[in-house]
Amino acid sequence: MAVFVLDKQKRPLMPCTEKRARLLLKRGRAVVVRLAPFTIRLKDRIGGKTQPLRLSLDPGSKTTGIALVRDVERIDPDTGEVYRDAPVLWLAELTHRGARIREALTTRRNFRRARRHRKTRYRAPRFLNRTRR
Repeated sequence: MAVFVLDKQKRPLMPCTEKRARLLLKRGRAVVVRLAPFTIRLKDRIGGKTQPLRLSLDPGSKTTGIALVRDVERIDPDTGEVYRDAPVLWLAELTHRGARIREALTTRRNFRRARRHRKTRYRAPRFLNRTRR
């Protein structure tokens, strides 16, 4: 998709393609800042123009979709109608922890139940032996 770019003073610039990032790294004009999300910092550039970006969220019960899109307004030359185009620059998927926590608690509950009921197959039941004389 796209690689995030920072200038020399660590201010964000417009994202670039993976190919351009590879070339910048190979030529020594950039260094890697982060691996997730992959971000590079240019060594020889300060400042620059940026385009308007928008963060889109798609909330779900198990995962949330995250998209970084560029806001582009286009005018149809025939009708003069303005419509928005949103080219996607970056996509991500955030998995919620709720399901994992529930599965861990279920596994724990099953282990405890197995531990409590283990090796008691032929014993007499012991639920009426706690009364006072």
